[in-house]
Amino acid sequence: QVQLVESGGGLVQAGGSLRLSCAASGRTFSSYAMGWFRQAPGKEREFVAAISWSGGSTYYADSVKGRFTISRDNAKNTVYLQMNSLKPEDTAVYYCAANYYEGEPPNPGALTGYDYWGQGTQVTVSS
Repeated sequence: QVQLVESGGGLVQAGGSLRLSCAASGRTFSSYAMGWFRQAPGKEREFVAAISWSGGSTYYADSVKGRFTISRDNAKNTVYLQMNSLKPEDTAVYYCAANYYEGEPPNPGALTGYDYWGQGTQVTVSS
């Protein structure tokens, strides 16, 4: 069982930056692929970024490539999402997700690829 708690959301002006954190419980955090998803009002939850258990592979949605960076610190059981050059369309609730994979996650952008989810943190970007 893995419990995930997101933090770091808030209100920021367009062009600004935020860093989200996701703290995970459990001693096997280093065995889990981690993902970030987001859901804007009235829209479906969508993939943002993912990282393999080792941190050696990262994956991004086209909409955030070059602006967002996902990373992890297995010693701290934490995954991060550095968000730069934020746009109003990045406004959403951001969710952290996790699942156990022995190798690379087969479909890192799929909602169904993750068994564990956090409660979310709100990110609001003003224009």
